[in-house]
Amino acid sequence: MIFIRLWVFFAGVLATIFLGWAALVGVPGLQLRSVPAQPDLRPYTFEQMHGRQIYIREGCLYCHSQQTRPEGFGADQKRLWGRPAVPGDYVYDQPHLLGTSRTGPDLLNIGARQPSRDWHFAHLYNPRAVAPKSLMPPFPWLFEEKASVGPGDVVVNADRNVCATREAQDLVEYLLGLNHTYPVKR
Repeated sequence: MIFIRLWVFFAGVLATIFLGWAALVGVPGLQLRSVPAQPDLRPYTFEQMHGRQIYIREGCLYCHSQQTRPEGFGADQKRLWGRPAVPGDYVYDQPHLLGTSRTGPDLLNIGARQPSRDWHFAHLYNPRAVAPKSLMPPFPWLFEEKASVGPGDVVVNADRNVCATREAQDLVEYLLGLNHTYPVKR
């Protein structure tokens, strides 16, 4: 008799876990598979995909979101972050990098708001050089100081011959690719 009760208990626990997973992950996942890409959305290039991996590795998603909220859910439009995000904006994003908080600004349209590569390199190397009140930490390991600068080097600080590594360049390509200002089809 006790064995049957334990079996019913564990079956109930497993059923509860399965139903929770189905409601929160399974059904939404099936619904999102049928969402088409927005007509002007382009797949990531190889460099942008590598930059996206750097973005994840460096933990950028812990402070930055990538989901401009609709009117009434925050001040996103008033802060010039563009139109609200739609599911079709994330078709090529696996996993989705919506973010966990907004310690830093939303980056869904950073490529449109800040299209300068030089600005992004300077911001990654020393955030307070371009945004004095920035809370973002610097990422000096994405740069290297060289004795002399070569023709293919991307120089960030000419006084010290600081050059962007391939990782920094790809991260900037990813950030510049975050431009969802195209009109959406609903």
